[in-house]
Amino acid sequence: MTCGFVVLDKPRGMTSRRAVDRVKRLVRPLKTGHAGTLDPLATGVLVVAVGRATRLVPQVQARRKVYRAEFLLGRRSESDDTELELEVLEEIPALEHRVIESALGEFVGPIRQVPPAYSAVKVDGRRAYQLARAGQEVQLKSRIVEIDSIRLLDWQSPTLELEIVCSGGTYIRSIARDLGERLGCGAVMSGLVRTRVGPFSLEGAVPAESLDADTLSGQLVPALMAVAELPRQVGSAIELTEVFHGRRVPWSGPESSDGSAVVLVDAAGQLAALGELDAANGQFAPRQVFLDTPPVRTD
Repeated sequence: MTCGFVVLDKPRGMTSRRAVDRVKRLVRPLKTGHAGTLDPLATGVLVVAVGRATRLVPQVQARRKVYRAEFLLGRRSESDDTELELEVLEEIPALEHRVIESALGEFVGPIRQVPPAYSAVKVDGRRAYQLARAGQEVQLKSRIVEIDSIRLLDWQSPTLELEIVCSGGTYIRSIARDLGERLGCGAVMSGLVRTRVGPFSLEGAVPAESLDADTLSGQLVPALMAVAELPRQVGSAIELTEVFHGRRVPWSGPESSDGSAVVLVDAAGQLAALGELDAANGQFAPRQVFLDTPPVRTD
């Protein structure tokens, strides 16, 4: 069963599309899908789903992301990073750590954020960056994102280094832009490393440029990793056969609330199905099945 995730370490300058296409060429005719892109300026974790694991992309996208970001104060650009021409602003005021940390605290929690004009957000069917590059004015609506924490790692004027834990859909460039406004000196994002997406970390990632047919199989992370925190039950051959055909089976796994997400695994611990718990009837109701074929029964 070729089903799992390839965790890439995307280098600076490479587009996410190019990185994903590298995996796509190696696994054809299997499907591929990504769990959130990175800007060409950014590096780090890019999760690519292979085969039936593409059905789990929404679960991965919903997980928390961890970034190590570098902001350059006293600058401004149309892209809110260093990709486009920088405007040098007035002299940066002498900022103490406590002043910066106080300003950062205003960004923690659910906040409203306006995406950068140079972003992939769609406006009337077109990407915002396409309109911006064509010289058109881009007016984007604010959206709510969640920032779990922002930790100040280092401050050596004019460079600020931070660790940010946030929800999907958060633009770190927007945090740089808005923080610069709060501090009264402007700021752009000058570097970004995504170190984690849910359970997938940079330590377990393979450099995108070194991935080939020989190394691919050893880099495939089991699909179960995406839902490893959910209650699970090991299914018998009979139960897995029933689930393969979309039928419910008895649930004898950990107690959970009615309608909660639960998983069924095979004897080898591989993800067989993702479903919901029918607590009233004590049943596992399959919603997504990851088996290629019904298991061989020995009864």
